[in-house]
Amino acid sequence: MRRRKYIALLGVSVVAWPFKAAAQSARIPVVGILNSQTRDTESERLSALHQGLKESGFAEGQNVALEYRFADGHNDRLPALAADLVQRQVAVLVANTTPPALAAKTATATIPIVFVTGVDPVEVGLVASLSRPGANVTGVTFLVQQLVAKRLELLSDLVPRTAPIGMLADQQNPNAESDVKNALAAAATLGRAVHVVKIAGPSDIDSAFAVLVQQRVSAVFLAPHANFRIWRQQVLGLAARHAMATSFSSSDFVTAGALMSYGPDQLASYREAHDQPQDRESPRCHDPAENALGRHQVDRMNTAGGPHH
Repeated sequence: MRRRKYIALLGVSVVAWPFKAAAQSARIPVVGILNSQTRDTESERLSALHQGLKESGFAEGQNVALEYRFADGHNDRLPALAADLVQRQVAVLVANTTPPALAAKTATATIPIVFVTGVDPVEVGLVASLSRPGANVTGVTFLVQQLVAKRLELLSDLVPRTAPIGMLADQQNPNAESDVKNALAAAATLGRAVHVVKIAGPSDIDSAFAVLVQQRVSAVFLAPHANFRIWRQQVLGLAARHAMATSFSSSDFVTAGALMSYGPDQLASYREAHDQPQDRESPRCHDPAENALGRHQVDRMNTAGGPHH
């Protein structure tokens, strides 16, 4: 039997029961969007959100309203932003990455929460299991950390065998330690030297590249983390200045000038998951949280020329 899906919002789906309740009270339902990044960096994903709603029969300003809250890369703002959306009594909370999903879960046990994340949602405590997430939380995971080794292998094929590779990891990412561990294990298997530099925010990026320059790396491997979308131009500019090839987990970085990316085509997943389920009477999420890994695997390379393109 084809399993039920939810209305697509940022690649995940929204339980339908709050919409029915709002309609019965002649009130337009409000969807709260809790986002770790900025409106500019998330423009493509927001477009996918609107497209998914449109395909499901919802038009913003007509029969659904959207309330946006952006943390602009400052995760410490998320609890207050989540509390504000809960106070506004939104019908559904949509969280674009793990930190806002955790903030939303802390803020409410009654409003349905839909997440999109690149980590294991069971491991970080978002859901009880993928098959039966339970409580008021469900969503989609891309499990991008499982692709770290493959990404490093692909990058390794494109740079001189004797040249070391740098890795940049943001310590704000709850999966950073695991990503570094996986990358170093893959490097050992490949016989490659990988120099890891950890950062705590954009103010560390310049000094991180200075360290990589001293290590004479020929390429830099960015650990999966959504905040790199905010710092994209800074990272790509420094990589270009120092003639370093770059590898990311999302294809929008290639569009911006990175050498390559390997990972799930998130926007394709967002556009497809837009079927409405049957209405439900409680916010408990019994349908499976979806693992989209492998459904839209893509390997993209910028062929414009030059080590940083």
